[in-house]
Amino acid sequence: MRAFDYVRATGTREAVQLLADDPAASFLAGGTTQLDLMKDGVLEPPRLIDITRLPLHGIERRGEALHVGALATMEELAADATVAERLPVVREALLLGASVQLRNMATIGGNLLQRTRCRYFRDPTVPECNKRAPGSGCAAVNGVARMHAVLGASERCIALHASDLAVALVALDAVVHIQGPATSRSVPLTEFYVTADEDPQTENVLEHAELITEVEIPLPSPDARSGYLKVRDRMSYEFALTSAAVLLVLDGGRIHRARVGLGGVGTKPWRAYEAEHVLTGAPATTATFLDAAEATMRDAWTVPGTAFKVPLARRTLVRELQTVSGVTT
Repeated sequence: MRAFDYVRATGTREAVQLLADDPAASFLAGGTTQLDLMKDGVLEPPRLIDITRLPLHGIERRGEALHVGALATMEELAADATVAERLPVVREALLLGASVQLRNMATIGGNLLQRTRCRYFRDPTVPECNKRAPGSGCAAVNGVARMHAVLGASERCIALHASDLAVALVALDAVVHIQGPATSRSVPLTEFYVTADEDPQTENVLEHAELITEVEIPLPSPDARSGYLKVRDRMSYEFALTSAAVLLVLDGGRIHRARVGLGGVGTKPWRAYEAEHVLTGAPATTATFLDAAEATMRDAWTVPGTAFKVPLARRTLVRELQTVSGVTT
């Protein structure tokens, strides 16, 4: 690791201004994988602005929304009473997303901003990576690609977004609140991420010196049912091969409302609008669930190493729809 300057910010506006004054500087907070990438030689910022002491740690219910400070930890959010009562899909995604030790260190904002685990992106000795060197190609397309994406993917990039939490939050229409040097803004999480086929180098809409300060999670109606299913190679700490975040409101055997997010398959946390369209107003049956899963994966873009994810993602979604709805026929 090369030498770098370290600065601890004491206030949000100070932190933002410090970054605005230095185009090459980066924020440091738990869960972003910033230090990992510096150790690997992928990132070499000359200055780190430590934001871990900023007053962005709270979790507060305001009306029918939960407001989560960007520096609240994954463990704190998982233990929140409102999450346990009204947001089981979020709690399950958090508990399945990391070990207890990591959940006690990783922040919510950091988790949402974590970089891809693509082995080719994280190895600077591999020259073909459009994320690191635009226009150089994508080594993963012709390499070992089992842990890569099939939605939002193309020959330009198939790097996977690894967050479990973000999958649940995109399904719930969460909003991120952002502070910049001159102004603040709010962005729906469904519009926050950029797919790799659009621009491999750009992963989200944050500008330099902008900082996520809070995540706002709308609370589903009390009659909503939700859950998160993660399929992985081992039960302990591991990234998803496929995952599904599901929220349903049932009315007399029909689906009144459906929200679906997919993980382990997208270059960003994937909102499955096609599945929601099939599910909404339809009978809660396995036949409906199968149609929704088929619609979701219809436009998958695969290479030999990722082709297995298409049927696996379908089965994952169908199974979680069955679990959440209580319908197996």
